[in-house]
Amino acid sequence: MAKVDPYAALRFKEFNIFLLLRFALVSAWSMQFLVIEWQVYDLTNDKLSLAIIGACEFLPAFFLAPFAGHIVDQKEKRNLFAICIALFSLISFGLFWLTSETIESSWETNTILFSIYGLVFFGGVLRSFFGPTIFSLIALLVPKKIYPNAATWSSSTWKGAAVLGSLSSGFLIAWIGVHSTLGVVFLLVMFALVLVFFIKKKSILNKEIKESVKESLITGVSFVFNDKVILGALTLDMIAVLFGGAVAIFTVFAKDIFENGPRGLSILNASLSLGSILTMLATTYIPITKNTGKKLLVAVFGFGLCMIVFGASKLFWLSVVAIFIAGVFDGISMVVRQTILQLKTPDEMRGRVGAVNSMFVGSSNELGAVESGVAAKIFGAPLAVMLGGTVTLIVVLIIGAKNKSLRELDLQQDVEAN
Repeated sequence: MAKVDPYAALRFKEFNIFLLLRFALVSAWSMQFLVIEWQVYDLTNDKLSLAIIGACEFLPAFFLAPFAGHIVDQKEKRNLFAICIALFSLISFGLFWLTSETIESSWETNTILFSIYGLVFFGGVLRSFFGPTIFSLIALLVPKKIYPNAATWSSSTWKGAAVLGSLSSGFLIAWIGVHSTLGVVFLLVMFALVLVFFIKKKSILNKEIKESVKESLITGVSFVFNDKVILGALTLDMIAVLFGGAVAIFTVFAKDIFENGPRGLSILNASLSLGSILTMLATTYIPITKNTGKKLLVAVFGFGLCMIVFGASKLFWLSVVAIFIAGVFDGISMVVRQTILQLKTPDEMRGRVGAVNSMFVGSSNELGAVESGVAAKIFGAPLAVMLGGTVTLIVVLIIGAKNKSLRELDLQQDVEAN
């Protein structure tokens, strides 16, 4: 058996630049997400407002993703990525401006609130392009034989940035306030924008898709739905995020249940991400390509169990431990899913498959925020989380029993073949 090189992907300069700019970008996005949630909940003191934030980002991200995938497959990926980052900088600056003392003193609360919702909606539009663009670009930065290693490092970077963004945002709100924290977000986005131009332009794999937009969308969706392994992996992750996740209402737990404010919010978010990144870094040394399907099923089941414990807990530090372990399971799930997608997606369809992935998983974060906010409003936050965790367990058992292809998946041969 060939010796595992945990740093294989890091031996490519452009991939390292990509990781650095992605770290800056995700840190900014994570910080911005938490700051806006805190600001909106502080303005309204209404759990439903958190659901509205999720809906504003989910709707455009979900419905535009198939069209974005069609476009991404025909465009040069580096420049498209740069355009996305540049537009994101406008959103960041807009939020920074909306939270200034001048605006807060001269505008009505509802005007500020709906302006924030508008910028979040614009962010959802960008999200529909970010996912397939990044997914396609990674495949152009490293050889196919090290896709699994690249996927692990990319996912680890994403989670590491989420740790930094989640942990720092709450403390920064407490130390320098919402407005200045959003200023830091804007600077991080601009740093990412500079870095992207250190990556060379890439060849276009599909210069012209002869299919109509409708036919192109059907092709991408059909590919995913006809592959039981990809469909099963995406469904598991979507359900876990949609029903099992509690990130969108961490604010409620931090402010109303544990009563430890923005610092508690930061710790909860960072614990989830820290568990994930430690697991992902471990998988660079200990690949999880053997018995992949079984490991994915166990990981999502464990995630659901941890969420039930979190919802039932009345002790802050027990909740932190439960969330940390949930992050460990989430890390395994993310690495497995990304490895499956990278190895089993044809190069000419990466944009469209990446778009479907965004619809299933990326957008489920926002839809999960809607579900969590509404459920918390109806049942209360603790019961809402426990019910979501229970739904996750049931879905895992059903997919594990019905989807033999996923259950018996072993990616070791696919990796060795490349």
